[in-house]
This record gives sequence, structure tokens and C-alpha cells, in this order.
Amino acid sequence: MKKLLLTIVAATLVFSSCCKKENTNVTMNTTMEDLLTRRSVRSYTDEVPPMEVIEEICKAGTYAPTGMNKQAPIIIAVTNKEVRDKLSKLNAAVFGPGNDMDPFYGAPVVLVVLADTTVAYTWKEDGSLVMGNLLNAAHAKGLGSCWIHRAKEVFETPEGKAILRNLGIDDTKYVGIGNCILGYVKGDYPVARPRKDNYVYWIK
Repeated sequence: MKKLLLTIVAATLVFSSCCKKENTNVTMNTTMEDLLTRRSVRSYTDEVPPMEVIEEICKAGTYAPTGMNKQAPIIIAVTNKEVRDKLSKLNAAVFGPGNDMDPFYGAPVVLVVLADTTVAYTWKEDGSLVMGNLLNAAHAKGLGSCWIHRAKEVFETPEGKAILRNLGIDDTKYVGIGNCILGYVKGDYPVARPRKDNYVYWIK
């Protein structure tokens, strides 16, 4: 009986180890697939994704690497349509007066990344890494996303600064890095363009 129990325990450990290794491989393969298949999406439905999905994407952003782990960036997650539309108008105004385009391409959610310029000299790089995590996490969760510029200019305006102050954010320290728009893709998902020649130079 004792021998039988030992055999069962050993078999269980082997099976558990194999499953763990297989799950790790599956995770790695999925991660690589997400990184290679993500595209910038510029057409969205107006359906707002579930809040728990948006929260997961934001969480992924908070785990981006930062210089000396100073964590200079912050994320403002905008799901309120009124504020979203206000940000869209402020963003469009950077192009000049009278511009009524929607720079967010109809996406219902905007994740604005800003960074504290006083805590780390790598604040721009840190904010960019957060943006990258948000874009890839959105794709992993089945959503479209795109990096939209002009967050810097928007949050230099009185209206932009007021939004920060209303959230208790020091508008004298934080600079806009980018807007990660996200939502459900409208129409066909974009196809990848060929990578340029000599993208990678090897020193072996």
C-alpha cells in the first residue's frame, strides 16, 4: 500500500510539472502572437468595453518598467463620454481653430498617460513604456487601440490643467505623453505592413 501511494505521488508530481511547463509555453506563445499581431486601429464602435477589462489593461500599464522604479507615469482612464468628447475637441484644436475632426476615431475610451518630470529624468521613456503596455494589453483582451499624440499640448491648456487639478494632480509637474484610445474594432482588423529591410543589425 505504501509503495502504491509513493507511486501515485510521484506520478502526480511528474504530471503537474509537465502541465506547468506546457502552460508556460502556451503563455509565451500567446504573448509573442499578441506582440506580432497588434495593429493601430482607427475605426471603433461606440460600445464601451466592460470596466473590469479596462481595469486589467490599466493594471498592465502600471507594470511597465520605469527608471530606477521611480514610477513617474500616471494614467487617467476616461470612460465618461462628456470628458472624452472634451478631450477630443481639445486635441483637435491643436491642429488649429475650427477643426471639428475626432482625433480619437470614435473610440469610447481614452487612457491618457502623463509623467512627473520631477521624479526621474527618464520620465518620457517611462511614459512611453506604459503606453506600449496599454496598447499590447488592449490587443490581448480583444480590443483595438492606437497611440494618439498631442497629450502634451492638451494638458498645457487651461482646460487640460483644470482636469488635472480636479483630480488632485499637480499640473506643474506632469506632462502628457500620449493618449491610448481603445474600444471594439469597427470593420476589418488592419493588416500588417511588411517590415523594412535591415531593421535589425547583428553583432555576433
